[in-house]
Amino acid sequence: MKFTREDYNRRIIDVDGKIPDDEPVFLLRAQDKFASLTLKKYCEFLEQEAEITHNTALMEMAKELRAHAHDMLMWKYSHVPDKPASK
Repeated sequence: MKFTREDYNRRIIDVDGKIPDDEPVFLLRAQDKFASLTLKKYCEFLEQEAEITHNTALMEMAKELRAHAHDMLMWKYSHVPDKPASK
């Protein structure tokens, strides 16, 4: 898996090997004050697709992610995203 942040590429691993090395991925942390808002927007996309396709699994996923977004919002160490210093 490939992150935009090189420090994530070194630290975050897929121990089960289910994500190809060259697949771009994006990680949202609760400390990022925009993370919960981003996740809520993603939920809107899931809910729209669930309604169009009558997919109850997608609707359940959106429900779970909304709860997770709430947990992120309540995280007490939230701040503007940072980028590690260049070496």
